[in-house]
Amino acid sequence: MRILGINCLNHDAAMAVVEDNEILWAAHSERYSKIKNDHYLNWDIVNEARSYGPWDKVVYYERPLLKKTRQAYAGQWNEVFSRENIPQNYLKIFGIKIDQYVGHHESHAAAGFFTSPFYDAMVLTVDAIGEWDTTSVWRGRGNELELCYKIKYPHSLGVLYSAFTQRVGLKPAEEEYILMGMAAYGEPRYVYEIYRDFVDRDGNFKLKKNLHKGLGIWLPEADPVDIAASIQFVIERELQKLWHNVTEYIPNGQRGVSPYSTQRNIVYGGGVALNCMANTYLANLGLFDNIWIMPNPGDAGSSIGCIAAAEKKHINWRHPFLGHNISGEYPVDNLIKELETNRIVGVANGRAEFGPRALGNRSLLADPRGNDIKDLVNQIKKRQEFRPFAPAILEEDLHEYFEVPKCVVNTPYMQFIAVCKRGKEFPAIIHHDGTSRVQTVNKTDNTGFYQLLKTWKEKTGCPMLLNTSLNIKGEPIVNDETDAKRFKSKYNVKVC
Repeated sequence: MRILGINCLNHDAAMAVVEDNEILWAAHSERYSKIKNDHYLNWDIVNEARSYGPWDKVVYYERPLLKKTRQAYAGQWNEVFSRENIPQNYLKIFGIKIDQYVGHHESHAAAGFFTSPFYDAMVLTVDAIGEWDTTSVWRGRGNELELCYKIKYPHSLGVLYSAFTQRVGLKPAEEEYILMGMAAYGEPRYVYEIYRDFVDRDGNFKLKKNLHKGLGIWLPEADPVDIAASIQFVIERELQKLWHNVTEYIPNGQRGVSPYSTQRNIVYGGGVALNCMANTYLANLGLFDNIWIMPNPGDAGSSIGCIAAAEKKHINWRHPFLGHNISGEYPVDNLIKELETNRIVGVANGRAEFGPRALGNRSLLADPRGNDIKDLVNQIKKRQEFRPFAPAILEEDLHEYFEVPKCVVNTPYMQFIAVCKRGKEFPAIIHHDGTSRVQTVNKTDNTGFYQLLKTWKEKTGCPMLLNTSLNIKGEPIVNDETDAKRFKSKYNVKVC
């Protein structure tokens, strides 16, 4: 069976093709349209998907008519009565017919569980909104996912965080990761006020009012960085309650999730699982022995998840390099030469990353040791100074240089933060709070990037490189060779 999975008409449209249990291809629509967070498909991505066809079945990642009932409840009448946002009507443009629909949170849960290394795990998904659900807890065993618990709209941790994203002047449903970076510069001065005005402290998570349309002008005199720190604190504490809640669904007397498992495994998904500060806080609770977060846990990852949910079987997750291919050997020698000469270089080689983070195939790389490197990269990227940069390090060197949670053996997808034990030596990758969002690299996941880091360490003694996404300001990550040439021309930075 060769199956096409689709997420569109919502933020971060994506497509994936899976044959039996192998992922042939998966990609974000934005990489082809050059429109960040693109809601729609386009002919370029559809035609690339067709190159991996023909398909035996097409699966869609949520149930659109059920979603319309929630939109009616929320008073979104333009959405309710629009025929353009009905996926079957929309996809006729591309000659695609949907064969099966899968629930939004079921797609999230399946994307996580069926790509994980576990056959027994608790599964938690937290996002803004599915059709109605905003949080769900599942028990995964073998090829089955059993729903244990859910929270419904308008009570949503994702909506709460997005509302505060808007309050500090950022774009909701897109720039939450910037709010997370801001939090390190502030103090959680307004935790009491957030609970007083918006969040019920007692029992399960519940909002005191619907925040779907934002907060308005709340505490107008407050410093935005203190607001950011405060909402980050609240989100972490509410997620802590949820994680404790998840453990209650593990049968009494069992150490693991089932009689066949001696360890407690958790699969964590949904867009909120991209908050690496919260992920580290949760990992340090020690409630679970092993954690799996798919590197694309948001809606785009549901293009794979809806297939897994429909087929109810594990998918062979090898690595996230699943998108458009730029052919040729990984240019290790050229990259080393440019790093030694100019300390900054771009790489666009191999298959593009499926997920929001560049992991070595569409990356801007730099020597992390110079005090001026962070400013140089910020100048090229035109980013706010409070946003952190990530280090990429050989997997075998992780624990020598970074303090990570006990249950985190490696972190290949930048999903956790860690304190650098020798931060003064690598100032470019240290955030204001002293942490780094680390990426570990091994030979199996990405042979070329691994060899680059190994050669770099042999030549310089430096065990890591600064790694950020290769993108033109205002655009998504570079996808093809034309994009790479435009980046080189615009910023006068060599791209290999």
